[in-house]
Amino acid sequence: MKSFMRVEDVAEELGISKSYAYKIVQRLNDELKEQGYITISGRVNTEYFRKRACYGELQKARE
Repeated sequence: MKSFMRVEDVAEELGISKSYAYKIVQRLNDELKEQGYITISGRVNTEYFRKRACYGELQKARE
C-alpha cells in the first residue's frame, strides 16, 4: 500500500471530480497540520484518508 494518495487516487476512490478531491485533500492536510504533522500539497496520507472516509471503521468490523 502507498503511504500517500494523490488527488487522482482520492477522486477515483470516492467517485468524485478532481476539483472536489482537491478540496478534500486540502481539508485533510489542514487537519493534519493542526496536529503538527508535515503535509505534502496535492497528496494525503493514505491511512488518515481511510480513517476519515470511514474505511478504517469498516476494516475493523471485518476483522
